[in-house]
Amino acid sequence: MPLPETPICPFCSRPIPPGVRQSLHHLVPKLRGGRGGPTVLLHQICHNEIHATLTEAELARDYASVEALRAHPRLAKFIAWVAKRPPEFHSRTPGPRRKR
Repeated sequence: MPLPETPICPFCSRPIPPGVRQSLHHLVPKLRGGRGGPTVLLHQICHNEIHATLTEAELARDYASVEALRAHPRLAKFIAWVAKRPPEFHSRTPGPRRKR
């Protein structure tokens, strides 16, 4: 029986080994019509950074795909930084960082 493949975070492209903090991200926020819509498995630190950077309205309107999220200037900078960390790396996301 083959071993299950380790999932890859589509946001930062690092593997998500078993036991690492992770969560499902709704590409369209649930409160903006995304309930039951597509989700992606992300490292928890990646998920936290997305929500620290963008509002639910921005996510629904302009960032409803992984490609759009990766193209956001601040998130691209985060990806470059976190890519140098091991897959199990996690740290607290400083908040509040997005403009209200």
